[in-house]
Amino acid sequence: PPILYRDFFDTLSGTSAQITALVRILVLILLIHFFSWIFWRLCNFSVIFFESHGMAKLRQRAFDYMINHSHTFFANNFTGSLVQRVNRFARSFERLTDRLIWSILPLLVKIIGISIILWSVSRAIMYAMIVWAVFLILFNYFFARWKLKYDIRQAEADSRTTGLLADDISNQNPIQLFTSFNDESSRFKKISNEQARASWTTWGLNEIMGSVQGACMILIEFFLFYYALRYWQAGILTLGVFVLVQVYLFSLNQHLWEFTRVTRDIYESYADAKEMAEIMLLPHEIRDLPTATALVVAKGEIEFHDATFNFHKTRAVLDKINLKIKPGEKVAVIGPSGAGKSTFARLLFRFYDLDDGKILIDGQDIKYVTQESLRKNISLVPQDPVLFHRTLMENIRYGKRDATDAEVFSAALAAHCDEFIHNLPLGYDTYVGERGVKLSGGERQRVVIARAILKNAPILVLDEATSSLDSHSEALIQDALGKLIEGKTVIVIAHRLSTVRKMDRIVVIDKGKVVEDGSHDELLGKEGGLYKKLWEMQAGGFIYEKEEDE
Repeated sequence: PPILYRDFFDTLSGTSAQITALVRILVLILLIHFFSWIFWRLCNFSVIFFESHGMAKLRQRAFDYMINHSHTFFANNFTGSLVQRVNRFARSFERLTDRLIWSILPLLVKIIGISIILWSVSRAIMYAMIVWAVFLILFNYFFARWKLKYDIRQAEADSRTTGLLADDISNQNPIQLFTSFNDESSRFKKISNEQARASWTTWGLNEIMGSVQGACMILIEFFLFYYALRYWQAGILTLGVFVLVQVYLFSLNQHLWEFTRVTRDIYESYADAKEMAEIMLLPHEIRDLPTATALVVAKGEIEFHDATFNFHKTRAVLDKINLKIKPGEKVAVIGPSGAGKSTFARLLFRFYDLDDGKILIDGQDIKYVTQESLRKNISLVPQDPVLFHRTLMENIRYGKRDATDAEVFSAALAAHCDEFIHNLPLGYDTYVGERGVKLSGGERQRVVIARAILKNAPILVLDEATSSLDSHSEALIQDALGKLIEGKTVIVIAHRLSTVRKMDRIVVIDKGKVVEDGSHDELLGKEGGLYKKLWEMQAGGFIYEKEEDE
């Protein structure tokens, strides 16, 4: 259109302006705008489709990789911070794509097109515009690179703020119980102010860059306008060409001004994506070997052979554990807090890798089998059950995703879940809230037990599965567990010794070592034994531990 505007004004300023020629030019301008409108609408819909699907794929890829990180990874990172990183990773793709398609490509086309057209009009003006455009692009590029470290600090501050916010929301009940609102508010204020300072620095630098660029634009626009005016007065340029130069100058300045934001957005998007990219570049701590095979459990025999594991180089959590559990045997693992009981169970699931030794299931080293096949053959009923914010039906069916409704109902009945589910207005379609907060501790425990019943794995780990139940519920669950453990190899991580009396064997762990092994009566008759000491403490009304080791 600028060329047509040139022809229009040249025709209009002629001595014999022809209406027909002017109308023809206007019609051409209208047609160009019409087809341009159609072209850009098609581009918009294409970009929307590309970006939405691209963001979905990036979110999926980030989720798939992150969720396979080890237990240690999630223990060391805020949940809210990880969620923020995934979201920013996907949004950075949208911003980069938008800037590439709607800003960088049009700018390149504009510079090339203007250069070609001005070549035949005024090479001096063309060279001036090219030099100006190249200078501004390079200025923005190097300034944005220098500012990148501040963009990264801002993104990290944002992740910390989001992480603390999610942590406080998750722990809202303790905040109220311990009346620590003021402390948490002060902590959040400190983190939020740190983010504000990081944002102020980044945005302030953006404003400085914009101010310098704006001043340069005013000067170059005045310079080119002045020389174009001189050329027109000298008869070198026609009125139409003069208008053409001004239109192109205005359009180029608009794109170059936009390029300031483009450069800023590119580097800010890079900073946003960097944290998630680092997670995706971080190798998984627990990985299947290329030659890993599927675990086949025919009997359910478990053997720990010189198993050694430590969280820190200075303290061994488990030190050369040697233990053999026969198929179908029921074994309790007990010991003081920090002795390594829960770590013992987590190693069986291969949430951690041993530092030395090996763990065998039916003679197969779990390091050489796939994690999926390993965990499909072991059920866990944890001490602190956590549910998805989904319906009760979905939560129970999680133990066997292809289970029929009848199978779910049967498992729920065996775990005595039906007693409270039928009292809910929506029954099995009731949403349980985040982490299952709408249910009591005992109800959550029964749902998890129903899930384990449905899974029906040959090996079962009970981490004090009745600790969250009242006396009535515990009696019902003990009956359900009695049916659940039939024909299975069972490991019970015991905190209350009253729950282990009927076990085939009791293994006592202290300071990472197996110090006693035998039946309840055998260990109780051992003078000076740790089991006897712990039993007498609990029988006397003392509680020797509240929480499990790491």
